Amino acid sequence: MLNENIKAIRKSKGLSQQELAVKLNIVRQTVSKWEQGLSVPDSDMLISLSEVLETSVSTLLGETVIETEVDTLKTISEKLEVINLQLAQRKTTRRKMIHWSLISLCTIIVIVFAILLSLESSYLGWDYSDPETAVLGVAFHSFEWLFVRIAPIILIGAIIGIFLTWKKE
Repeated sequence: MLNENIKAIRKSKGLSQQELAVKLNIVRQTVSKWEQGLSVPDSDMLISLSEVLETSVSTLLGETVIETEVDTLKTISEKLEVINLQLAQRKTTRRKMIHWSLISLCTIIVIVFAILLSLESSYLGWDYSDPETAVLGVAFHSFEWLFVRIAPIILIGAIIGIFLTWKKE
């Protein structure tokens, strides 16, 4: 009876022998031996087993338990509904993250353009005979040259992305 009850309750909870063994910190073969009637759990393990299977020790030791069907159509539809809600929530969160990232990118591009305009390319008047100034001037000029040519394209793409990820609620 004990072996049949362990197997029936384990299956009704939707657990495999391996999953039950992991929860009890034992090897799968031990669970298999219990279910085949080749061995029985000691009293401490019987208490742990009843806790993991959420049933009483007397139920485990008592009469034969009728195995219930784990995945009925209602259970499957409820699980699918939960999964669909989680996926929809993840999609909404991802869309919002992308939306705000694009807004931040646009803001950064506008701020850098404002800074470059306010500096009025003052590095052109620097003394390039000093090695440190020359390296810094070339680096700054390269950044400005690259930024002025690439940033407008990125800005336009980001603005389009903002409108595409904008969702009226």
